[in-house]
Amino acid sequence: MAEAAQEDFSQLPLPDRFTHKNWKVRKEGYEAAAKEFKQTPDESDPVFKPFLQDSGLWKDAAGDSNVAAQQEGLTALCAFLKYAGPNAASRTRSTAIEPIREKGLASTRPAAKAAAQEAILLYVENDKPDFVVEELLPALSHKQPKVIAATLSTITIMFHNFGCRILDPKPVLKTLPKVFGHADKNVRAEATNLTAELYRWLKEAIKVVFWNDLKPVQQQDLEKLFEKIKEEPPPKQERLTRAQQAAAAVAGDNEDQNASPEGAEDVEAEDPVEVETLDLAEPVDVFPKIAKDLHENLASSKWKERKDALDALLIVLNVPRIKDGPFHEIVGGLAKIILKDANVAVVGVAANCVEKLASGLRKGFAKYRSNVMSPMLERCKEKKQAIADALGTALDAVFASTSLSDCLEEMISFLTHKNPQVKLETVKFLTRCLRNTRDVPTKAEVKQTADAAIKLLTESTEVMRSGGAEILGTLMKILGERAMGPYLDGLDDIRKAKIKEYFDAAVVKAKERPKPIAPPAKTAGTSALGKKVTAGGKKPAGVKKPAPINTAPAQEEECTPLKPQPTARSLAKPGLSRPGSGLSAPAGSKLNALKKPASGAASPQRRVISPPINTEDIETPIPSPARFAPGRGGLAGRPLNKPTPATSHAEPAPTPPPSSASLSAAEKAELETLRAENERLASLNESLRSSNSKLYTEISELQNQNAQLIEDHTRDVLQIKAKETQLVRARGECDVLRSEIESAKKDIERQKREMSRLGRESLGRHQQRDTSAITPTSPLPPDEINNGGIYTDTNTNSSSTVNGARPGTSVLSRTGSAAKQHQQHEEKENAGDANTAPGLFNSRRKMSPTAASYGGANGNSGATSPHRATVAAAALNGVTSSTATTTTAASASVNGSRDRSPAEPAENWRRAAEVTSQLKARIEQMKARQGLSRPQH
Repeated sequence: MAEAAQEDFSQLPLPDRFTHKNWKVRKEGYEAAAKEFKQTPDESDPVFKPFLQDSGLWKDAAGDSNVAAQQEGLTALCAFLKYAGPNAASRTRSTAIEPIREKGLASTRPAAKAAAQEAILLYVENDKPDFVVEELLPALSHKQPKVIAATLSTITIMFHNFGCRILDPKPVLKTLPKVFGHADKNVRAEATNLTAELYRWLKEAIKVVFWNDLKPVQQQDLEKLFEKIKEEPPPKQERLTRAQQAAAAVAGDNEDQNASPEGAEDVEAEDPVEVETLDLAEPVDVFPKIAKDLHENLASSKWKERKDALDALLIVLNVPRIKDGPFHEIVGGLAKIILKDANVAVVGVAANCVEKLASGLRKGFAKYRSNVMSPMLERCKEKKQAIADALGTALDAVFASTSLSDCLEEMISFLTHKNPQVKLETVKFLTRCLRNTRDVPTKAEVKQTADAAIKLLTESTEVMRSGGAEILGTLMKILGERAMGPYLDGLDDIRKAKIKEYFDAAVVKAKERPKPIAPPAKTAGTSALGKKVTAGGKKPAGVKKPAPINTAPAQEEECTPLKPQPTARSLAKPGLSRPGSGLSAPAGSKLNALKKPASGAASPQRRVISPPINTEDIETPIPSPARFAPGRGGLAGRPLNKPTPATSHAEPAPTPPPSSASLSAAEKAELETLRAENERLASLNESLRSSNSKLYTEISELQNQNAQLIEDHTRDVLQIKAKETQLVRARGECDVLRSEIESAKKDIERQKREMSRLGRESLGRHQQRDTSAITPTSPLPPDEINNGGIYTDTNTNSSSTVNGARPGTSVLSRTGSAAKQHQQHEEKENAGDANTAPGLFNSRRKMSPTAASYGGANGNSGATSPHRATVAAAALNGVTSSTATTTTAASASVNGSRDRSPAEPAENWRRAAEVTSQLKARIEQMKARQGLSRPQH
């Protein structure tokens, strides 16, 4: 009964057995599937179809509840992934990896665990590796520590086999802080192993992602582990992906195809992995952190402010990777400081900023290279070693962001600099560039560099000659001794020995791969006329070797034979066939039934060999007379006797090298494609050149505009400063004038007070003199008044006239002489006060004639007149001539009153007193109006 059931189970289809409820049936089904997968001829076998359509079958097989069945299920999955091709991995990845990481990797059976790890590696080999890593990372958050530890161990094996070139280490590095903080020691141990494996590939670059999140104790333990790893040789990729395997098969011959993966990856393993490490860090946007007044501080006249601004900028730029942005102004400011700043400390910090910016931007810094490379090379004239080292490091960072082709022209120009220090630093920089470049220089660049280095061999200083020899030795290391032979032919043995020393010691990253020499064809072939020629036989005389055709083996399998077969129509035409084209049979002959050659049987330069030609089906064409010219391969290559059948010919006619007509259709198509591509590239290059010229024109225009704006700004600033200077001077002059006005006002007030005082003193003296010296007497008769007037002496009470000899004559004479003396005294006072009171002096001079005329009008001297006091007082107080006129008129009125009423002396004197008081009041009013009022006594 059991045997019958067993027989029935074996007859079930494999998908049904995969889903059977009996674990033994499932186990046997897994084993049967693995055997059938191994026996399939190719990936298109029908046995794979049900498993490709239903990927859930592998989910149940990889996560089978029975450990024994699970082991066989994982083995069957490995066979499926190995023989079904990339399509199998892509369709089953999303469903099969989850049970593998949950149950397979943490299995207690070593065979099951090994099968699960092999399945993961096959997924990486066939599918996209990044997707596989994404499927495994969720297991690091599993609640069971053994699942986390098993997943970390599998990831470590993945990186060990494929390396960081195939697998992206960035997602894994981001999860390391979490697993290092796990409570289980096995998880932490597996995390340490994974970190060590990543360090083998990435070195110090792994620290930029997770190092700061670790504990100090963990950092110390890892540092000790890293010290041991540094002594190990660089790792190599031990397992190839399907794409790499195909590329290796196409590129190499049969021996290369059967070589080990290590041999196939020798070329890639030589390149250091640090090239890819900068992609681990996330780009940082540094623009918000840059100070707003950076450019103002960089343009400051104080070096301390410039250095502080650059120190702050250096702190901002000190990140592993910088997000690209418009750094034109910052780079321009740094280049200006490096070229023109007089303080070497500021120049050193600016060079450090350029280094950090170039290292952070990487290829994004290439557009700023032309702005900073020339200033840095020019500033290499500084002899201070610290500045030279900073500039050299910055130059290396700038070169790392570009290529040798971009920088070579500029470096060659500085090799002829007049400053020997600049020339020496340029030689060192060029040597470092040749060592670190990954691109082999072109022939033009090699010639340019070699010519410049040979000129350095004739320098007067030993260090320059050694630098030229080192450049040539490094270049020889890249190209090889054979390629550098023509450049070293003219040198003496001593210089060649020096170059050979540097050649032996040089370590470069780019090496010219020698082109493989095509071996001679070893397969049997036939001549143009049908005679079979073996590979080891002697080549017929006069037959030239056809040009080798470089085609890949894979393309040869799919294409038709390389030599096109002429049709019967072409053979029917008169004349000989085209040299090198051979003979062909008409349609339907045996030549049209040729099978294509087996792939892999010939070298890359193999030729398609036709079988022996049946000459019965071939018509011998009649040669054209035009073909009989010597040297054309016509009758000159044939005997003069009667032509024999084609089978009797032992040797073919000599054929020239194949021309373009002998190319196959595929080669012609490829040639046309290459020509079209060449034309497209030429047009693209031309458009780029025109665009480049336009951009250069715009740059020059913008530079001219910038220079004009700077000039206008400078002129405006100078004008503003000139206006400010004029304003300051005007303000100073205004202050001086104000002080002068204040002093003038004070002098005027002082002069006014002095004039008032002098006027009061003079008026008082005159009033006293007039009152004491002259006193009017009784009125005179009219006839006496008309004759000069009568005055009475106060001492004698006697009257006298001017013309008569009366007893009072002596008194009047004395009075007249006294008046004259008083007048002379007044003139002396006026002359003495002329400098201090010119206005008063002029007033006196103007009033003097009026007073004299007044005295003369009455026939008297006027010295003893009672009106003299009024006139003198008006003159001393600055009264104008109008005042004197008024006084004269008043005196005239008094005289008139005397004439009218001579008999009433008392009344006349009363009226005179009233007139005098009125005149005094008017004088006081005029003084008040003129500001010369004085207090009343």
